[in-house]
This record gives sequence, C-alpha cells and structure tokens, in this order.
Amino acid sequence: MAKPYDNDQTKKEQVREMFDHIAPRYDLLNHTLSMSIDRLWRRHVVRIVRRCRPRHVLDVATGTGDLAIEMARRIPGVRVLGVDLSQRMLETARRKVAARGLDERVLLEEGDAEHLTVAAASVDVATVAFGVRNFENLEAGLRELHRVLKPGGKVVILEFSRPRNRIFRALYEFYSYRVLPRIGGAISHDKRAYEYLPVSVGEFPAPEAFLSLLARAGFSDCRSRSQSFGIAQIYTGVK
Repeated sequence: MAKPYDNDQTKKEQVREMFDHIAPRYDLLNHTLSMSIDRLWRRHVVRIVRRCRPRHVLDVATGTGDLAIEMARRIPGVRVLGVDLSQRMLETARRKVAARGLDERVLLEEGDAEHLTVAAASVDVATVAFGVRNFENLEAGLRELHRVLKPGGKVVILEFSRPRNRIFRALYEFYSYRVLPRIGGAISHDKRAYEYLPVSVGEFPAPEAFLSLLARAGFSDCRSRSQSFGIAQIYTGVK
C-alpha cells in the first residue's frame, strides 16, 4: 500500500498530515500541474450530477472545495455537504465558499470517508474527486458511500488512471514521475507528497477492477468514462 511518508503512521494519518502541509499551495499546484484540465473534468462530473436533479449531495474528500462549489453554482437548489480529513484544506474551502456567497448551500466538516457521520439513505448523490485512491480501506469507503445514498441514488467518482496507449502512457509517466515531483516539491516544500501521487495512481485498480469493487459494494449499472486519453476516469454506479 502506497503511503506519502516513510514512517509508522497509518496511511490515513499520513494523508491527513500531507494535505495539512500542502494546503496553502494546493490549488495553485493542482491547476498549474494539470494545466487546468482538472477543471474540465470536474465540469463533466457536475453535468452528470445535475442530470440527477439532486437536492442533497455529499462530496467526500472535498479538499479545498472546488467540486462542491461548482455543484452549488451550477445545480439549482442543491445543498452540498463536503467532508475531508484535513482541517487545513477545509479552512481554504471555507474561505472560497464565503467569497462566493455560498455559505447557505455548502456545508463543510471534518470527517473520515470510511466512517461517515451522515445518516443512512439520506443523500441523492455522493461524489469523490481524486480522493478514493487515498482511502486507507477502499472497499470500506465504497460501502459507506452506498450506505448514505437513498435508493436509486448515484455515486460519481473522478479519479486518475493510467493511459492505455503505450506511447501516451510513457509520456504521462515521464511527466508524473520525473517532472511533477520536482515542480510540486519545489513549490509546496514537500517533494514526498508529489512522489506519492504517481505511485498511488499506479497502485490504484484498473477501471475494470474498480468497477468490480463498486459492484461488490452494492452498486448496479456501474460504468466508467475515460477522460483525456485515459489520464482520468469518471465512474458511476446506482444504489
């Protein structure tokens, strides 16, 4: 199991520490290193969620709130609860929510994806953007997402994947393993965090295997949509 740091802490503890550390520069690095293509992927997620006409959305691993804010802006009447392990990421998210006047529609709280305090069968849609590969127990986290959804509710997960095309994958891995850690480490002062990212992507289940995990967690109609030549996937499933 990939972990950000080489110490005796659990993966969950290390992930919390990592994001607390890089939170002040997270948005700058995220958009710069992805050349802002992550914004496009999130908009695709929002379109899928909007078609469900949800009233209540749970955004797990909400981070600095980009997806939660985008859903509140673009989906009429929706209320979003964003949950994250990192208090410092949430502090940034709260400032962004307040700056956009969305305090009444986006609620943010610290929480553990594998032990959510959300009531069973209480949300219409559950989303996770770039967070499931950081779950310490992936299957437990997926079961929690299933538990909190209402019958007929949908899970929408955006996550990195490895491109299938061999040439494109070679370029992607050169950038991920050689370039990204140097730039990310220099700006965030935490090179290990950006070395962990490609390693965690490499260890994450391939799309077909992840769809099987969704099905095992209780979801039906499980599908994946490849984004940008396979750099990312959008997974969906129905309770």
